[in-house]
Amino acid sequence: MPVGASPDLLKKLDELVYVRRRLKSGTILYHTGSHFHALFAVKSGFVKTENLHDDGRVQISGFYMAGEIFGFDGIATDEHMCTSVALEDSEICIIPLDRIEHIGHELEQLQHHFYKLMSREIVRDHTIMMLLGSMHGEERLAAFMLNLSQRFQLRGYSPYNLVLRMKREEIGSYLGMKVETVSRIFSKFQEQGLLEVHQKNIRILNIEGLRKLIGQHPSK
Repeated sequence: MPVGASPDLLKKLDELVYVRRRLKSGTILYHTGSHFHALFAVKSGFVKTENLHDDGRVQISGFYMAGEIFGFDGIATDEHMCTSVALEDSEICIIPLDRIEHIGHELEQLQHHFYKLMSREIVRDHTIMMLLGSMHGEERLAAFMLNLSQRFQLRGYSPYNLVLRMKREEIGSYLGMKVETVSRIFSKFQEQGLLEVHQKNIRILNIEGLRKLIGQHPSK
């Protein structure tokens, strides 16, 4: 939702939602190659997107939490380029593209908001490409944790106490690392006092230490 939106805009945004669909954990919302007709917003829960390679390997391409929109991959070709799967019991808002286009013509603020959302997805994809191409394992996992922390904070949750809805194997797939490497680095971060790890519950103890790992200057 755009910050500082007027009551009229919020009403129009609510009208965009065609239906709210509940998904059980493991349920597929759409497949690679399925017809693109709508964007999807996570109302509650957690969703992943993935691609299947010719050799049978699955590559995780994104994770989406409550308050985030996904499905932009289908705009260019009218077909989804990946498969989306609920990581836990979730509720998804379906937003048909024709409604967005119709109301977008009436409300410039709404149209601008969706342009920003699409731009954010492009930036995120570019960031992941940079991450996989130029960082070693510890830097990748540190960047991943910092990104999650920031996204949790933007949605009103603690930036330090995180519950990971994805498995270690899925984190490894997303970051281009083996699951053994992910587990080893989590253990190393815990030994270094950066994180406290209890299975899926992660507590960030030294956020500046994580930032230093990826070359970010300490926040003032």
